[in-house]
Amino acid sequence: MPTLWSQVSSMASAEPVPLTAREAASGLLGSISLTCWIFVLVPQLIENYRNGNAEAISLVFLGVWFVGDVTNLIGGLWAGLVPVIVAIAVYFCIADGVLIGQCLYYKMRNSRLHAFHRRRSSVETPDPTTPLLGRRFSDSLHDGPASRRRSWASQHRDGHANGPDDTLAKIVEENEAGRSAWIKNFSSVLAICVIGMGGWTIAWQSGVWQPAPQEDGGGAEIAVGAQVVGYFSAICYLGARLPQIYKNWKDKSCEGLSLLFFILSLLGNLTYGAGILCHSTEKNYIVTNIPWLLGSLGTMVEDITIFIQFRLYAVADSTAAGP
Repeated sequence: MPTLWSQVSSMASAEPVPLTAREAASGLLGSISLTCWIFVLVPQLIENYRNGNAEAISLVFLGVWFVGDVTNLIGGLWAGLVPVIVAIAVYFCIADGVLIGQCLYYKMRNSRLHAFHRRRSSVETPDPTTPLLGRRFSDSLHDGPASRRRSWASQHRDGHANGPDDTLAKIVEENEAGRSAWIKNFSSVLAICVIGMGGWTIAWQSGVWQPAPQEDGGGAEIAVGAQVVGYFSAICYLGARLPQIYKNWKDKSCEGLSLLFFILSLLGNLTYGAGILCHSTEKNYIVTNIPWLLGSLGTMVEDITIFIQFRLYAVADSTAAGP
């Protein structure tokens, strides 16, 4: 989640400034970006709950992201930013904590279940006539995370596909699932844009949001220490996805990750950077906002890398989970 400091002047301007097309675009894009960041973690929370585990997501990724949000909050308090920005930073930290807590809960719970099954399998003598289904589940406990996720998915399919038309049914189900996911993601992105634009319109009409004066350059003066903390926060955001990219590559799988999570992240960074540029392209303003622009651009590149991994490993997942 990039810091929102570069757009503080848009919410804290004291004197009325005429609303131009560029300022309106900047406000709309900034509001859409903020809405993306408010809802960005929800899809992954739901995905983890549906799967009953959080093995697909890197805890290092979440930890570095959390450090970025905490330093963002510290910097905002240090700089004396307006209360709404501080409140948003607090919300980001709480949302990170909820997702990290969920991941740790599933990790500890599933570890206890795995330990229980290992102990039971070690004391029980297998019957030669015992079906292999239970043994296959036990064997999967010793595999890697991606193998376990594929094993569970394979067992689920085995329970519903035993007829001669298995192949055709599987193709139809996968096509329907793909269309359903596409519709769900498109509808979610559209809803985020509508909420963001509606929120900005209400804020503008009520006077909460005002265009920032162009002569302000990069916004209000911020203490050097607070700027350093803000830059460190931006670096955390930029580097947070690297552990996740590495984990996906190591597991050769993105199964268990929410694609919508990364779509909202990409949209949030895209609208954030575009909102900065819509406000002003003056040299001093651009120089002031270089760290945030680079952070958004770099994070977008990393999100696109994860999209490519989704595409590449989707074929491997379907092949490994097949009969």
